[in-house]
Amino acid sequence: LEQVFILLISIISFGYLYEVFITKPDPSAILYHSFVPLIANSNALLITVGIIGATVMPHALFVHSWFTKNKSKDKSIQEKRVLRKLHLRENVVILVLAGMVNAAIMIMAAAAFNAHYSNIASISDAYKTLIPLFGAGAGIVFVITLLSSGISSSIVGTLAGQAVMEGLLGMKVNIWLRRIVTRFINVIPTTIALLLGFDPLSILVYSQVILSLMIPLPMIPLVLLTRNKEVMGEFVNRNITTIISIVFVGIILAFNSYLIATTIKL
Repeated sequence: LEQVFILLISIISFGYLYEVFITKPDPSAILYHSFVPLIANSNALLITVGIIGATVMPHALFVHSWFTKNKSKDKSIQEKRVLRKLHLRENVVILVLAGMVNAAIMIMAAAAFNAHYSNIASISDAYKTLIPLFGAGAGIVFVITLLSSGISSSIVGTLAGQAVMEGLLGMKVNIWLRRIVTRFINVIPTTIALLLGFDPLSILVYSQVILSLMIPLPMIPLVLLTRNKEVMGEFVNRNITTIISIVFVGIILAFNSYLIATTIKL
């Protein structure tokens, strides 16, 4: 399963790097806005919060712990130490790649769409716009990377559901039964929204914003528990790790709070 993840992430990474290469963005603008972000209006803030939700994904926090827990069963302390180091490296690499992919998506979109067409209303419009501007290869790579991204996200969601259900019930649930039930529950609100005429792209954006709003719920207990020596034993987080975690939780809370305050004001 982890090899499947590596394959999908590789496809997504190389796909968007290729898109960035052929769209030829302005390097000086990339460098400048890497350090000086521009949030022009409330819509830009909404997208920013949505990107945080799509990148971090609160349910993915359970998957990381679940993978390590399953691997560490019946292992000695020394073996657990090795697994912990490997797990840390894997997560750092994956999150760095996720950040780079998100940056590549925004850079490509700014270079390809904002510079030529600013009225892209859907994913299909984006695909159709890329072909005349940058050739059929750009459109094909764009579709393949989106498909890989969707499959990867679905796998993470499924594994997270399994991890949460096992933790809550204290036993393993039949994977097919759980998939049928959870998929059915997920489809109901989406179907209702589409039948009511809501824009699919807007639904996608707001779903990612909701994910961002939910991040503190698992993240705050995670920070508190991993700094507790009674819970973690010798694997307790160092003070610097706890401080960095608290800072990032604060940043996410600040973004979310500002978005909520701005939205209510509007």
